[in-house]
Amino acid sequence: MAVQHEMRGDVVVVTINNPPVNALGKAVRQLLLELAEEFDADRTVKAVVLTGYGRVFVGGADITEFEKPLEPPYLPDVVARIEGASKPWIAALGGAAMGGGLELALGCRFRVAGADARFALPEINLGLIPGSGGTQRLPRVIPVDVAVRVVSENLVLDGRRAAELGLVDYLTELPVVDAAVEFARSAIARPLPTAASGRDPVHLETKALEEADARVRRSARSAAAPLLAFAALRTGLERGVEAGLEQERSTFLHLRDSREAAALRYLFFAEKAAPRPADLRDVEPLPIKKVGVVGGGKMGVGIAVALRNAGIPVVLADRDVPSLGRELNELRAIFAAAQKKGVISLADVEARMDGVSGTLAFDAFSDCDLVVEAVFEDLAVKRDVFSRLAQACAQETILATNTSYMDPRQISDGLVRSERFIGLHFFSPAQVMKLLEIVPTPETRPAVIATAFELARRLGKVPVRSGICEGFIGNRILKRYRADAEAMLSEGVAIADIDAAMRGFGYAMGPFEMQDMAGLDISFMHREAARARGESIPETPGDLLVRAGRKGQKSGGGWYDYAPGERTPLVSADAARILEAMLGARPKQLSAEAIVDRLVSAMAHEGQAILDEGIASKPSDIDLVEVHGYGFPRRHGGPMFRMSRR
Repeated sequence: MAVQHEMRGDVVVVTINNPPVNALGKAVRQLLLELAEEFDADRTVKAVVLTGYGRVFVGGADITEFEKPLEPPYLPDVVARIEGASKPWIAALGGAAMGGGLELALGCRFRVAGADARFALPEINLGLIPGSGGTQRLPRVIPVDVAVRVVSENLVLDGRRAAELGLVDYLTELPVVDAAVEFARSAIARPLPTAASGRDPVHLETKALEEADARVRRSARSAAAPLLAFAALRTGLERGVEAGLEQERSTFLHLRDSREAAALRYLFFAEKAAPRPADLRDVEPLPIKKVGVVGGGKMGVGIAVALRNAGIPVVLADRDVPSLGRELNELRAIFAAAQKKGVISLADVEARMDGVSGTLAFDAFSDCDLVVEAVFEDLAVKRDVFSRLAQACAQETILATNTSYMDPRQISDGLVRSERFIGLHFFSPAQVMKLLEIVPTPETRPAVIATAFELARRLGKVPVRSGICEGFIGNRILKRYRADAEAMLSEGVAIADIDAAMRGFGYAMGPFEMQDMAGLDISFMHREAARARGESIPETPGDLLVRAGRKGQKSGGGWYDYAPGERTPLVSADAARILEAMLGARPKQLSAEAIVDRLVSAMAHEGQAILDEGIASKPSDIDLVEVHGYGFPRRHGGPMFRMSRR
């Protein structure tokens, strides 16, 4: 059964056993409601301990039910029934209490937890708000300012912090159920505290609420759910718990059927499936205990940081002592910055650095299980690296290229045992960006591909397998996106209008701002290299700007001008003059909606071509690439999802 119970003297222990995360599906809700009635009527029961089987208390609602009509009993009614029970319920929290799990725990009169417990209300990540009292009970149990961050800003509390705040009544190192049973016996001998919904929240000044509102608006970046969650919480503070609960539930039900929530659920399931492709589930990945990185630079350093954050020892190689020294210093600076922010401790900084060794000799890779090449995008240079790696490494060592555009088959041409070769396209900064494009060649053996997916999981990245084409999935779509943006310029649409439209859609920056930040010379050099190979590459507006010395922010001007030391884009008369000969169109006004539709449609059409060619296996892979690698706004699901819902 999904819910089991056993008597321990006069205390009954109720265990939710609904793998994998003890989700609060219909059967669980029904059984909890029935047990609450049964225990209230049973004179032998003095208290109830509620726990979850395994390492999770409750991971939340059953998200698969969100695609279906709601069915009773509803979770708010279950939580209210437990809260109003005549026998006190004590939540025993040995692991995560997420979303509806935390709301259920708040309905219990007491909470007993271990230090490794985790508490969060992550509904805003699915375009929802808590719908079973979370916005109302939490600010009546912990300080309001912290509750706002949990409800609207994805703050996660561990067991110790939750105990400090008053969410956890008893923090234990003992097995949590045993501790909760003992706590229950002592608790029933004393007057019970007021239930969470009946408590008065700590008063928060209007100014503090306004500051919280402004902060949530900034962090929400046009997403509806964070603001609506805060609004429900605030209603409860200002008008009372009943008004707050009513607003919370009506908002939840409205958002449940929204397009934004549908998009975020779609991404949730796509992200959940990404690390486990169906064709690799029976393939055992190879062990990865030590990894080499060739080529420090920004990308190599980022890859090394990502590996060390995952606890994997790293050998970092570069061409000379000064370069290697700079890169090791940059590694330390990144870890020190994380320590300054409180993400890691000073001891963690030293431990991470202790796991990095620098070298100029490829012989140091002899005991590595994987070596990632991250040198400049030059075919001859890359081939030379892999020729040397083949001699220095063991025959079982996986060899990977981080190329973002080049054909991996050309890079591995002539490589001994090419079945161990694979493309691993990290995105910069590699320690931050979550996307990892995995690009096997026809010779790559399944175990190597499975190892790449397992490595992505260990690094906390979203892996997507791509076939071979110029730019793979992401950069190929980016090229189309930029080309269509530039085509609008030739029709007379202003650069600033295009960027503003895409920011309004939810991007952090528009296509021209993004190019200025990255550097126009990067793509220019790719085009020039292709022209040098004899390929017919038309002149682009970006070429004109680079040849005029305008490379973007790094040179003080690209599509825009930039004041010294500033990154704010300023409309540039100089850029307009340079581009006039190529563009020469009369000014044309397009609505923001028309601009967005045109550019997202271009991305989706290129994505469809990628699917038709077998480069990607399903639309959700393309959407994951765009969301995690290129900043496509999550609330729209991705270009393929958005176009499918038009």
